[in-house]
Amino acid sequence: MKAIAMKTARLFMHAALVAACTLTAGAQQGPAPLDTPATTDDTFLAEPVAGKKNLEPAIVRPAQEKAAAERLAARQQRYGSAPNIVLVLLDDVGWGDAGVYGGGLAVGAATPNMDRLAREGLQLMHAYSQPSCTPTRATIMTGQLPIRTGMLRPMLPGEGAGGRGVDPQATLAQKLKEAGYVTRAVGKWHLGEFKEAQPQNVGFDHYYGILTSSDDYTAWREPWRNPDLIQDQARKAWASQAEVMAIVEGSPGEEAQPVFPIDHDSIRRVDAQLTDHAVRFIEGTKGGKQPFFLYFATRGAHNDSYPHPDFVGTSLAKYLYEDVIVELDHRIGQLHAALERAGQLEHTLIFITSDNGPFAEAFPDTGFTPFRGAKGTCYEGGVRVPGIAYWQGTIKPGRVSAGLFDLTDLYATSLALAGAADRVPSDRFIDSIDQSSFLLADDGASRRRAVYYWAGNAFMGVRIAEFKFLVKDHVYQHDDTWPRMSPFQGTIQNSLYGGKLFNLLVDTKEEHAMLPLKQPHAPVLKEAADTHLATFKAYAPPVPVQ
Repeated sequence: MKAIAMKTARLFMHAALVAACTLTAGAQQGPAPLDTPATTDDTFLAEPVAGKKNLEPAIVRPAQEKAAAERLAARQQRYGSAPNIVLVLLDDVGWGDAGVYGGGLAVGAATPNMDRLAREGLQLMHAYSQPSCTPTRATIMTGQLPIRTGMLRPMLPGEGAGGRGVDPQATLAQKLKEAGYVTRAVGKWHLGEFKEAQPQNVGFDHYYGILTSSDDYTAWREPWRNPDLIQDQARKAWASQAEVMAIVEGSPGEEAQPVFPIDHDSIRRVDAQLTDHAVRFIEGTKGGKQPFFLYFATRGAHNDSYPHPDFVGTSLAKYLYEDVIVELDHRIGQLHAALERAGQLEHTLIFITSDNGPFAEAFPDTGFTPFRGAKGTCYEGGVRVPGIAYWQGTIKPGRVSAGLFDLTDLYATSLALAGAADRVPSDRFIDSIDQSSFLLADDGASRRRAVYYWAGNAFMGVRIAEFKFLVKDHVYQHDDTWPRMSPFQGTIQNSLYGGKLFNLLVDTKEEHAMLPLKQPHAPVLKEAADTHLATFKAYAPPVPVQ
């Protein structure tokens, strides 16, 4: 009966769409083919296909996949190698902070470099992270949702000294290394601080960066926050041992060693140090034929914000967070210029994104999102992030897309661009989808039909096309918390009547749940959720699903 109901719902929606297309398209017969980009979303009724049983099903788009493959082959013939990949991962930067996303000067900080790369490349309007940083970073490195790796939340001070890290044999860096890439990690890691979990021992040829989150180096030092630590010498000494208070550096087989001490003054120079290191690496590739993967993860704009002295007061707002945004935009410009000087710009995909939405508790030291919620939640404000894909001469300039893109997709997409799609693991479920044709075809459309929302090990819901179906609520305003609205001190509650359904195109703030009015849509979304949850029976996760 359930299958019949679902089939009936699909037929009902298909008939409605056909009628709508007939009324609006004149002579056009029926809906546009799935391989044709359209002004209306074509994914709600799509039937995605799994290439293998352990892969997330993807929409098949033969024409764009053929066009992208031909473009990639021509590039490889011209340059003699697979393309370089530079991934820029910002920290806690909001969807609306960059000018091209409605921010920039409108929210107090100009972002000319990010705006330029977006205008000259592909701007993703519906890119998704996880609700917080460690889970997102794990998904990028593994192509798996956090529930499959057990890396469910940010590591607190001291927690990264042992326990769980990413599988060193299956990281994106390791797979690209096996495919002939030079792999370099620069910046924030936050996926384990013990030797075996450090970047240089999970696939990167070299690491230079900070092993944990920016606030771990500074929050305990703040007199307004922790006078009990600062004014007590014994406690102060104890707190200073919680992390390695420095930028560290290391090569495979080694434990990374401190090279740049971090205190309240020097932390202002961390992003400059990271950028200088990355620029030297890029410039050293001039004339080289071996492709490289540069993972560049910034310290800023994680709270508390400490702009470089040269950038203090340079934003329109004159607030510290906005000054840091101006600095980070400048750092991205430095990377772009280094690629150009090295003669690598036309042979490099640059992808810029953020690990999650802004951290609301730090207001006013926080970013901007026009959506509901913030970091720590599965509402759009917590997981909708900027996504800019730039590749001079390869990605058609001026593209803006509403297609779904999950940051897990960076895994399979990068391997496909490297000519190493066969290196995607087959012994575990992979949530990543190869989106290379979406990026490279002039009018490419997303191959992802569904985005899944998770908070820790709690399945929260699914999005298909413009519809978001939540099966649980996140309540994060309580009288006994500080601040009162605190996602990281929130609770998860089951929905009394089965869930809430939002239309994210007309209700971006998720204020009007419409499930009773959207009965034909509900079976489609519920079926997608059930299909997703069934993968955890075939591939058991390390922690139970709630």
